[in-house]
Amino acid sequence: MTTPPSALDWSTENCTVGRSMAVLGERWTFVVLREVFNGVRRFEDIRRHSGIPRQVLSNRLALLVDQDVLRKVPYRPEGERERHEYRLTPKGFDLYPVLVAIADWGDRYLADPEGPPVEVAHRDCGGRLHAELVCEHGHRVADLRDAVPRPGPGARRTGVA
Repeated sequence: MTTPPSALDWSTENCTVGRSMAVLGERWTFVVLREVFNGVRRFEDIRRHSGIPRQVLSNRLALLVDQDVLRKVPYRPEGERERHEYRLTPKGFDLYPVLVAIADWGDRYLADPEGPPVEVAHRDCGGRLHAELVCEHGHRVADLRDAVPRPGPGARRTGVA
């Protein structure tokens, strides 16, 4: 008889992965973030460059502003009405390693034979950036099997034995 995983002893009601995915999990969200990280900040430019349908883009931007991932900054082209650019907040900048990790995965498994269309480089030395796991004590986790989940301070028991 096999022992059930210990994760079943803990509730997922307050799971931060689930909460994060409620904000970030929609198909177009990281495409919007990619555009803003790459300096494309105006609605029409994002729409034209990414191919996101207008209403979907409007909804994604509203959610990201509402969640304080992006902020709206007004601008007014001469002779036109006021419009907005979308800029990253500190909360938004904190997603950059996530975007790099997604790009790393895509570059490894989904790139065309000639390679990825974009690389993220270190401004100082020019080397490609990669996401990696590092513990709070500064140890690099090379073997992903050395990363193990454990109950955190907000963990709640399910009551299931």
